[in-house]
Amino acid sequence: MRHWAKRLNDSLHQSGWSKAELARRSGISYDSLNKYLAARVDNPRGDSLPRLASALGLNIIWLRDGIGPKDSSKKSKDSLPGHETLTLLGGGGGNGGGIPSSPEEARLETVKNPHSGKDYLVRFSCPEFTSLCPVTGQPDFAHLVIDYVPAKVIVESKSLKLFLASYRNHAGFHEDCTLAIAERLTGAAKPKWLRIGGYWYPRGGIPIDVFHQTGAPPKNLWIPDQGVPPYRGRG
Repeated sequence: MRHWAKRLNDSLHQSGWSKAELARRSGISYDSLNKYLAARVDNPRGDSLPRLASALGLNIIWLRDGIGPKDSSKKSKDSLPGHETLTLLGGGGGNGGGIPSSPEEARLETVKNPHSGKDYLVRFSCPEFTSLCPVTGQPDFAHLVIDYVPAKVIVESKSLKLFLASYRNHAGFHEDCTLAIAERLTGAAKPKWLRIGGYWYPRGGIPIDVFHQTGAPPKNLWIPDQGVPPYRGRG
């Protein structure tokens, strides 16, 4: 066990906890923890690694790569994630950097905002978003436009791409999917402001558009129109 599983085993032994106790404290299933400890998983999916590191008081970079201080308390309280913490960009990460099986297993990664002293808008457009109808199982399609004003961190775009793609096998109504995406982004990045426009293609002859924002945007912020016209069919 020369990879991160060896460091996890050593840290668990030093904690004096049982495997069941670590599973309880980290919120990871006992079966998954057993696989990690047995080095049967090279890159855990979702937020398993951060949960394990947090439960054991470890620096996540040390647990994953063996780099830097082992103890998370030795990091600066004001430290923010840099590009060296990214696990998905460049082909790494859980499932070989492939699409997670569900939004719950997907992880959104962030890095330090290089211009935290300024208010500026970041826009992500996803014109081919897909999910499933929770009743019929048929595919639903939407054009999503996400605008946000970063605070301390920015969202890494590949992790966002994989997160959104994970909805292709997710069953949920238009309203649920749109709001769940907004909530997940708000929780991960804690932006100063965020809005999402979900422009869904017709279901049963009725197009459904869903809009949400977290509050009033900062003053003097340039906010271009999202540029998606209302659905008109062939008219």
